[in-house]
Amino acid sequence: MIAVKAKFFRLLFTNKNKMEKKFGLIGSTVSHSFSKSYFDEKFFREGLRDCHYDLYALNSVDELKNLLADNPELCGLNVTIPYKEKVIKLLSDIDTAAKNIGAVNVIKIQNGKLKGFNTDSDAFYETLEKWFPNIKNAKALVLGTGGSSKAVQQALRKLGIAFELVSRESGKGDHTYESLEKNKNIISGVNLIINTTPLGMSPDTNNFPPIDYDLITPQHYIYDLIYNPARTLFIQKADMRGANVKNGLEMLQFQAEKAWAIWNN
Repeated sequence: MIAVKAKFFRLLFTNKNKMEKKFGLIGSTVSHSFSKSYFDEKFFREGLRDCHYDLYALNSVDELKNLLADNPELCGLNVTIPYKEKVIKLLSDIDTAAKNIGAVNVIKIQNGKLKGFNTDSDAFYETLEKWFPNIKNAKALVLGTGGSSKAVQQALRKLGIAFELVSRESGKGDHTYESLEKNKNIISGVNLIINTTPLGMSPDTNNFPPIDYDLITPQHYIYDLIYNPARTLFIQKADMRGANVKNGLEMLQFQAEKAWAIWNN
């Protein structure tokens, strides 16, 4: 009887420890994210009852310190806008690829140390390579210059695709949205346009990148990294003009699985 009780309490203690394996997403606004539902479904499907995933909205990246102190069970985090670059200063270490990109979207937490990785770039690379048929003769226009843009830029370099950057602020990219208005040849001269900005993302679904959509043709491929909503106004306006369109849901799924592999390596 004593042996049975001892075994029971060992199992109880083990299960209690298992229930404390947590993961999550940090960002300024995270309610739009599908990451929690994706991982909740994954954990249920794979019988990972010891794993939990939560969303953590932070007003400042510096609040990460308190989050970690209050949640010692955290084993890994995803990082979204606007902290993919800002979080680097808080890391103990950074993967070489993420360092070269200059942005982090995955953090592995081990023995109180934070190591940063980037799975966005490889996920974008794999999804674009499958979907876009004209890589050898491609020229891209990347909307945005933040952390997501940096991951996209690295993937485009690996694929050998020439690209130019568009920024709201002069000096941050090759063009501003105002210069696109003045030079119609910029949009006409590319066949791939990628939105890496949050313009149009839930809940601000009435917003969209301010480009001349009348210049979009059926020869254009339009990739929006946003996946919520599935059809942003950016995608809708391009689709109305016959362009080939793709949202960021598949990229989310790819990068999530890559993040899971990192957390469990």
